[in-house]
Amino acid sequence: MLPAFAVGVRTGRHRGVDVAWGLAFTAVAVTGYVLSAGDGDPGRRVLVTVLVAVWGLRLSAHIWWRGRGTGEDPRYARMLSRAPEGPARTRFALRIVYLLQAGIVWFVSLPVQAAQYLPDRLGPIDAAGAALWCVGLFFESVGDWQLARFKADPANRGRVMDRGLWRYTRHPNYFGDACVWWGLYLIGAHHAAALLFLPSTLLMTWLLAFGSGKPMLERQMTSQQRPGWAEYTARTSGFLPLPPRRSPSR
Repeated sequence: MLPAFAVGVRTGRHRGVDVAWGLAFTAVAVTGYVLSAGDGDPGRRVLVTVLVAVWGLRLSAHIWWRGRGTGEDPRYARMLSRAPEGPARTRFALRIVYLLQAGIVWFVSLPVQAAQYLPDRLGPIDAAGAALWCVGLFFESVGDWQLARFKADPANRGRVMDRGLWRYTRHPNYFGDACVWWGLYLIGAHHAAALLFLPSTLLMTWLLAFGSGKPMLERQMTSQQRPGWAEYTARTSGFLPLPPRRSPSR
């Protein structure tokens, strides 16, 4: 996060912290893999490290590609506008944008760190966790790909994406993200203190469904008064993939 902060200060844009998000999770997983050498089961250590790295690197690459050539993210512009310009705003950005997210990365990654020290061999629960991770990566990556293709078509300018996975949930990428982290939690669920790490996964789910993910994006869509948005929200599930409702109702 500190290198991302340095880049943000130099460029005057702090949206790069979103690219650092996936990289930071990957760095935590790789560090845990190195430190747990000789303690945890080698298969589990490799499994959780690879799963986190694949998820984190894909996410960072996608966010970088999506944001290239654009200005500051409106979320960070609004957030930083609360602090006066100059050094005070820079310190505010370091605390609220970068260090806070660094703390969240460490806390959410606790199940992964614990899993790397487990001596138990891989079993059915681990297979279930890996399967759930696969479901999550499918929803997240395919949802992002479908949305990117939709936006690339000039005929769709100003329209609401309601095709593919977006027909069943307004946020297939956020739902997929939650599945990824619940899958990683299951892989470490053999740990005697597994319940102590449950708040980590609950926090990630809360951020996606009720915190800085879904609610913030939907407030932005509502404020833009995009045609068809109200009808889309009326018939489409807000988070969990469900069949579209036939009779639109709020």
